[in-house]
Amino acid sequence: MRKFLFLAVFAATLFAYENVDAKTFATLAKEKDVVLLDVRTPAEFREGHIQGANLIPIQVFGYLFLGGKGIGDKKILVYCHSGNRSAKAAQWLESWGAKRVYNLRGGILEWQAAKLPLVR
Repeated sequence: MRKFLFLAVFAATLFAYENVDAKTFATLAKEKDVVLLDVRTPAEFREGHIQGANLIPIQVFGYLFLGGKGIGDKKILVYCHSGNRSAKAAQWLESWGAKRVYNLRGGILEWQAAKLPLVR
């Protein structure tokens, strides 16, 4: 039991990105100087995306290096279909120096369940 607790605490401190619900994500997306990333496929993006989202499919995300001057100061919001691909992208962003990363827990599915608007 102690090993499990230690590992859970260690994993929680390893990645500091925050998983947020759809309503919180929508509020954050309205703030100034926010970078909104959709890491789904182009086909998924065309089916409907959040207003202002930049498409960077997870298939190419790992090849990018978004680090450098200014990334640590940006508030970055990331989402995908269900929250799994965007969690991986959030981890990459943090490894590149981002300090304020928010993952849409439940992805676009949660966004739609909350009846929030999509751009088609």
